[in-house]
Amino acid sequence: MPREDEIAVQSPVRRGLPTFTDSLIEPLSRLRNEVDRLFDDFPASWHPFQFRRFPNALLVPAVEMTETQKAYKLSVEVPGMEASDINMHVDGNMLVISGEKKEEREEEEKGYSYSERSYGAFERRLDLPAGADAQNIKAKVRKGVLQITLPKDRKAINKRRIQIDNA
Repeated sequence: MPREDEIAVQSPVRRGLPTFTDSLIEPLSRLRNEVDRLFDDFPASWHPFQFRRFPNALLVPAVEMTETQKAYKLSVEVPGMEASDINMHVDGNMLVISGEKKEEREEEEKGYSYSERSYGAFERRLDLPAGADAQNIKAKVRKGVLQITLPKDRKAINKRRIQIDNA
């Protein structure tokens, strides 16, 4: 009769056939390795582009809108851009903001030089709020933020409270 250690030696060993768990883990392991490789390839002084990218490669700046009694105020993030880089016009009931971001950077340090150029166009179309006076829109750029003031046209606002009676 064989001993226990002899049985273990004689039992078949399956090599080369992945288990179900291995087939689930293997793609995730490859993904992790690829992400690690991408981060290893980033330059040490990576300078992120401040716009969000969408699949069609159009840059879309973030917009925030507030309302006061006299106007609507929009803040549009356009880091590193000057007024001459931005176009703005009214098209029907839409406010169209567009421009092109051009950035060039060069660094020279101990034994290496680094040069980077990035370009990207953006366009943002916003519905004009009800009652906005499209003829008197004002805008200015300050510290990477486009500040737009849409004054309210009191004549254009057709709002009134309607009394509701019980039946």
